[in-house]
Order: sequence, then structure tokens, then C-alpha cells
Amino acid sequence: MSKYKALWEYVQKSGKGSFHLTFEEIQEIAGIPIDHSFLKYKKELMDYGYQVGKISMKEQTVCFHKVD
Repeated sequence: MSKYKALWEYVQKSGKGSFHLTFEEIQEIAGIPIDHSFLKYKKELMDYGYQVGKISMKEQTVCFHKVD
């Protein structure tokens, strides 16, 4: 089971076309802080109908996009 499964399910349930979450929000949802391994795990999100877009270190946000 992926350590980001709770986050992927949250993103899928949102139903939104595109949206941002802060690193802090991701930590609350996933129950773990976002770390460098997120780059490895992000491809799992495709199984939930979404993809990870821009990751802003400056703003500490991650953009999620629904895949058509």
C-alpha cells in the first residue's frame, strides 16, 4: 500500500478538474509530511484519474489535474 494512498483517494473524491494543495494540507490529509519520495510516488495518482502538475517549492504547493 502506498504511503500516499489517503492523499490519492482525497484527490479522486474531490472531483475537481484542477486544484492546489499546500504542503501543510497534504501532510494533514496523508498523515505524513511531503518529502523527496513524493516525486517517485506521484505516478501512482494516474490510477486515480489525476496527475501531479507543478510542484512549487517557493509557495509550498502542489497542483493536481484531472486526466481526461
